[in-house]
Amino acid sequence: MPRWAMVIDLDKCTGCQSCTVACRMENNVPFAGQEATDAGRAMYWNQVFTHIEGEYPDVKATIIPRPCFHCDNPPCVKVCPVGATYVEEENNLVLQRYERCIGCRYCAVACPYGVRYFNWYEPEWPASTESYQNPSVPLRPKGVIEKCTYCVHRLPEPVPACVQACSSGARYFGDLDDPESEVTELARGPRAIRLLEDLGTEPRCIYLKEG
Repeated sequence: MPRWAMVIDLDKCTGCQSCTVACRMENNVPFAGQEATDAGRAMYWNQVFTHIEGEYPDVKATIIPRPCFHCDNPPCVKVCPVGATYVEEENNLVLQRYERCIGCRYCAVACPYGVRYFNWYEPEWPASTESYQNPSVPLRPKGVIEKCTYCVHRLPEPVPACVQACSSGARYFGDLDDPESEVTELARGPRAIRLLEDLGTEPRCIYLKEG
């Protein structure tokens, strides 16, 4: 079975947010609305963070995109009491059974990367986007956890929506167990880093550090 992985080159990422928009439209990610956003309950399966250091004129901005890390040793799976969070055998991805989720949010607490989102409200979409909902991706109800799936419904071809939409070519996707794949070569390179690697989660989202 493949070990799908994503490599993100921080030197190439421009923070354009194309990945965020593409992910939202491809996966029917609901809009939280102003009230929920103000309460910190906005939902992004694919989020881009900007970290600013220094003062003008010596300012450095670091842009960090963050999908789900689809860990080889996922703590979210271990804490789910009902098996709603699981590793799918065919594609070896960490996925969610929405019909089984009881909304305990243990998985959200266990995830060190903060990539799980709880539907606090009945999901909503602007009227202008309802006709664009993707029939290949199920809509999630209120009271369940949802997250990035690496666009599992599109596998094995084509690539996830965020990779396809990346205007700067900063994202790569492929099988980490294929010694000939581009992601394998990049993951073994001197610039490759994994966030919070010391926790033993073995994340399959790998960054190429700047420089």
